[in-house]
Amino acid sequence: MTALSLPADLGIEHVSGLQQLLSAHVDDAQALELVASDVRRVHAAGVQLLHAFACERAQHGHPTLVTQASPVLVDALRLLGLAASLGVDAPSDSTGDSV
Repeated sequence: MTALSLPADLGIEHVSGLQQLLSAHVDDAQALELVASDVRRVHAAGVQLLHAFACERAQHGHPTLVTQASPVLVDALRLLGLAASLGVDAPSDSTGDSV
């Protein structure tokens, strides 16, 4: 499993950098762990990108896991109605939440 730490800022002005970070791993066949403990700021664009990335990987049978989701990320996912679909509906201090 490859581990990839998400940046602290998933704001709209950082989405292109996040896209570059993630796009390098979209075709990785092995499981990908997105460590989200450092996420402190989130915009809808960042969450939408994470969702699209995880969905694209899932279509190819490539598992993606979100671990150590920060409270900020969990709250954003819940507000946007994506927490359950991204598998991050557990308390924010849990680990190993599937995407």
